[in-house]
Order: sequence, then C-alpha cells, then structure tokens
Amino acid sequence: MAKTAMISAARPPGTLRLVPGRGGHLDGGSRLKPVDDTADQLREVELEIGSRRAEHQIDPTLDRISALVSLLGDPQHAFPVIHVTGTNGKTSTTRMIDSLLRERGLRTGRFTSPHLVSMRERICVDGVPLSAERFIELYEEISPYVQLVDDQQSAPLSFFEILTGMMFAAFADAPVDVAVIEVGLGGRWDATNVADGQVAVITPVAMDHMQWLGDTIEEIATEKAGIIKPGAIAVLSQQPSTAAAEILLERAALVGATVAREGFEFGVLARELALGGQQLVLQGLRGNYADVFLPLFGAHQASNASVALAAVEAFAGVAQTVSAGGDGPDTITLGPGLSSAALDPDLVRAGFAQASSPGRLDILRRSPTVIADAAHNPAGMAATVQALTESFNFDQIIGVVAVAEDKDVAGLLEELEPVLAEVVATTNSSPRSMSAQELAEIARDYFGEDRVRVAERLDEAIDLAVSLADDADAGAADGLPGSTAVLVTGSVVTAGDAQQLLAPASAVGTSANAGYRSRQGDF
Repeated sequence: MAKTAMISAARPPGTLRLVPGRGGHLDGGSRLKPVDDTADQLREVELEIGSRRAEHQIDPTLDRISALVSLLGDPQHAFPVIHVTGTNGKTSTTRMIDSLLRERGLRTGRFTSPHLVSMRERICVDGVPLSAERFIELYEEISPYVQLVDDQQSAPLSFFEILTGMMFAAFADAPVDVAVIEVGLGGRWDATNVADGQVAVITPVAMDHMQWLGDTIEEIATEKAGIIKPGAIAVLSQQPSTAAAEILLERAALVGATVAREGFEFGVLARELALGGQQLVLQGLRGNYADVFLPLFGAHQASNASVALAAVEAFAGVAQTVSAGGDGPDTITLGPGLSSAALDPDLVRAGFAQASSPGRLDILRRSPTVIADAAHNPAGMAATVQALTESFNFDQIIGVVAVAEDKDVAGLLEELEPVLAEVVATTNSSPRSMSAQELAEIARDYFGEDRVRVAERLDEAIDLAVSLADDADAGAADGLPGSTAVLVTGSVVTAGDAQQLLAPASAVGTSANAGYRSRQGDF
C-alpha cells in the first residue's frame, strides 16, 4: 500500500490531513462513540489509549512505531529534535530547555512523561498542553492508521507508542521550530528514538527499571546511549558512575558524535540559596552567565540547568536544515538563524526565571506546608532529601509515602529515614502501588514501630500527616509556633494524586485521568 503523505511541510498550521476517504472511517478504527460533552469524550479517549499495554512494559522493537509514523508521512523528520534521556532529572531538564528556546523566540514542541494529572500534559506546543479538543481530534485522526499497524504487527501498538505518534503528528502540524523530546523508558528501543536528535542529552544514569533495562549500570547506560546518533552533539550530565560515563563516551566515539561534558566543557560555577529558589553562575559552552535565578530547589536542579543551557547552546550551532519526509520538499529550513556566539544573557536569565517543574519539591499548601515530590528511586530520593534540608528550615517533617511495588522500596525509605520524624505508609491510584500494610512493614525496619503510621488511602494519609504536623507545632516546647511540614513522595502518581487533592485548580485536564490510572502505572 502506498505511503500516505499526511504531514506536509508546506501546509499552513492546523491542517494535519488524512488521505480522503480514510479519516476516521476505516473499519476497525477508533471505538469512540459520538459524545457531545468534551470532558466525557476526553475521558473515553484516555480510557481507550490507557487500555493498551503500559509504557513500562517495553517490547524491544521499533517496528510498530516505525510503521505508524511511516503511514503518517514520517512527521518526526519535519523538525529538528533535542532528545533527552537519563534516569533522574529528564523532565526538569526538558522543561528548562523548552523555556530557554521559547525565550529565544522559537516555537517549541515539548514531550514529557509520565504525566502528573492528565495525558495532555505530555504533548505541549509553546509550553501549553494540547487542548482537550485537539487531543481528541489527534487521536481520532491517527486511529485508522493505528488499526492498520495493529493488523500488520505481531503485537498491537502500546499506550506509549500511540502517544508518541500523536506527539510527532501534533508537532509537525503546529508546526514547531524545534521539539524537545523526553524518552519514555531507556533510549535505544524507546518509541521516540525513531527521531534523530541533533542534540542528545543524557542526565545522570542510575539503577532503575532493572527488569526492563538490565541489572547493571553498564547495561542501563548502554540503553540510554542509544539516543546518540551519528554526527549529533551529546550533552552529558556529570555521571555518578564512571562505568556509565565510559559507556556514553564510547557510544559517542562509535557514531562520531561531538561530546560536551558537565564539569569539563560546561557546568555550575557558583550557586547560593535565594527566596523561592537559587541564584546561579553558569559556565556554558560559549560563555559564562551570572545572576541566573532558578525558581527550583536543590543542587541537582542547578546541574539540570547547566545541562539545559549547554543543550540550547549546542542546538544554536546546529545547521537548521532537515529532511521533510513524505511528499514534501527534500529539505526545509526551520527557525530563525541562530548564531554560534554566546546566548544573550538577558534571554538566558528570563528563560530560567520562567522555568517550572511540577511535582518536584512542589509546595501545594501552607500552614502546615505540604510539599509533593515525584522521587521514586534511591538516587532521586537522595537528591530530594538534600534539596529539602538545604532549601527549607523546618523543625521536623512528616512523610506520606506511596510507592510502586516493583521499586527499590527499602532504598527509598533508607534515604528518607534521617529527615522524617514520622512516616505515614499509604497507597496511590496506580494498580502497581504497594499496599499500605506491606509498605509499613518494610518501613518499620528503618523507622521503628513508633514512627510508622498506616492509612489505606492517600487522602486519609495526608489528613493524618497534617494533623500530626499541627499537633507537633501546637506542642512546641518553647511555646512559639513551630514549623512542621508534610512531604508527600515516593512516586510520580503519588505527587500527581496529591496535586489533584490539594491544588485541583492548577491541575490540567479532568477526572478522565482517574480512568487511565486504573490501567497504567507510573515510573
């Protein structure tokens, strides 16, 4: 069958097209029923996507996603890509890169995972999640092609592969000047790797997802290194493991990629605490940037900022000509001319000042302070604990913890024990959530019997922790108001659930997300 040129580089924005006679009418396409209410229709879309194989259950092949994007006209080649992987810090770094690029006047696409509240968060154009209407429209447009691929492949497209296809189509149709794309899991076999990133960013590599990526740091680093493509620029965070660093450098040498390393070609020259974040002096690839305010906490976020800056500087030197794919012209030129000189310091400052990373030491309420954090492996939790103790001055902290049962739960609790006065073991909305009783049993090995409480539901756990914090403050020995905080952590789903409970006005999307989480887990 002839390839459909669904994406055209020459078309005006908002005109992503299907071959006449196919759009939404192919037998066996989307099972959606006509629904008048947009929220109900979004709920149906999320449920239908979420009913597929979960994103953490990888099947190491690019055949399915390659077949899908081929039918869509290879939209992944319609724009240059900055590709981001690693174990921790991927989403924060991706969001900072996006903020810097937008400040420079570029129209951006941003793809991140997992989401906190709604699937729509994952696909953003110019920093804004797709509208519910556009998300529904995209899904209905690609559904016939999804069915074709499902019929031709040995296994159907997964949840993540479908969202990846929607992302590529949305960005080509916008159109965007550059896409900043975070991998879902690993790198080499990740669905996003059908795109060729001109800049490949790898944040710190640590032990996580061992059942999918390998049980040694070398195996995990090898999977992550797979996003480094021939001739690309590889921007590498400082790696906690020498073995991981060596694997990444070997891959870059093998494919002829240029390497920029944190701590050598770029890095953080100085940092100090500031109200609401930190003040940085950054060494970039082409100059130094002083008086940079970053409204995020912790040394790890300063490191992420230096990596984001280097990635944007590297992208500024990349030739902006890429293959259009499909039936479009052989090449297209994207974006305004970007000089190889240092970036405008004022634009860098403005870009970082507007950066955000929801669910990362996110203050959801005051009196008492409740903070949500998405750390879900020991390395990530160690960074969270360091940032929490450095950036805040609480008398004590009550922890609310809900984790996925396939995580290094003991490692997470071991990192938390020194900073928590008490811990409330609970569950989140993921089917992969460890039971509250099982989590409490493990926690007692680290906290002792008297410091562990149990609440079966997250809302009950937060209420209990808030009460404990209020009681601790009311009973301060000196008679002065105390400062006890609540930390809700252990999982991205835990942080997202806390946001929906405590700050629903800031949540993206609708309650449709609850249906999705009944089938999918978090990372």
